[in-house]
Amino acid sequence: MALSKLERRQRIKNRIRKIVSGTAAKPRLSVFRSNKEIYAQLVDDVAGVTLVSASSRDKEVTTGSKLETAASVGKVIAEKAAKAGVETISFDRNGYLYHGRVKVLAEAAREAGLKF
Repeated sequence: MALSKLERRQRIKNRIRKIVSGTAAKPRLSVFRSNKEIYAQLVDDVAGVTLVSASSRDKEVTTGSKLETAASVGKVIAEKAAKAGVETISFDRNGYLYHGRVKVLAEAAREAGLKF
């Protein structure tokens, strides 16, 4: 029996999360994308808290095409991380392919100073 899209992504996500974990020193950058919006947050899995977050719904994020918005979210999350004193992170693509909006967000965050 074939898996639904959601079940398939959940399996990939579980496979990734077995390996990728965030700490206070090196938080996990978790990305979630819906059809309209894109969200990113830095998570400390040890304490179970979100350190900083950014989304395409925030006021400081510039709008345009979905790719431009994703790049803006990546830039904003990197700036917020720098203010919080975070330099290195582990990237969690959350079961999505490293392609399109997820890739653009990651590259924009790298360019803005995050190391991963």
